[in-house]
Amino acid sequence: MDGLADELKTKGIKAQVAGHLYWSTALKEIVRDRAAGKTGPIVLVGHSQGANNVIDMARSLEGNKISVDLLVTLAPFMQDPVPANVVRAVNFYQSPGWGAPLTTDRGFHGKLSNINVSDDWTIAHVSIDKSARIHAEISREIVAAVQAKEGVEQASPLTATAPQSSQKTLPPQAQAQ
Repeated sequence: MDGLADELKTKGIKAQVAGHLYWSTALKEIVRDRAAGKTGPIVLVGHSQGANNVIDMARSLEGNKISVDLLVTLAPFMQDPVPANVVRAVNFYQSPGWGAPLTTDRGFHGKLSNINVSDDWTIAHVSIDKSARIHAEISREIVAAVQAKEGVEQASPLTATAPQSSQKTLPPQAQAQ
């Protein structure tokens, strides 16, 4: 996740990486920032237990009437549904393997994409957060969320069609030949 954060920073996007135990502190910071009038986009990305934590964070933010512009999960396990305050949710999982499609709470009106990466033999639970392919898709989603929040027309057509990306259709073993 450090590499993804560095890439986002080069694009002028504030990104912070923290361990999954940091989520309650991060939540307090977001609530404090919103109370102080900061209105930038909220993007939460988590892997494994961290994926479950970002769903919990979104749910806590819902209780504070704060929306989450983008929620990205990588291989969450036994996850709760995505709360209604999430505008866009993207879930990368492996079936069979680790994770499962996300579901949504009643009242959810956002967009949800469940992306099964089991066709890519280079991705495993311990490496899903390091995959260049997944980093590229997450980066596009984050840039689109930032642009949407700023009222800029979204430049990336992949944002709306991430599950049908060309990388998804052609397995990496075929690309390597």
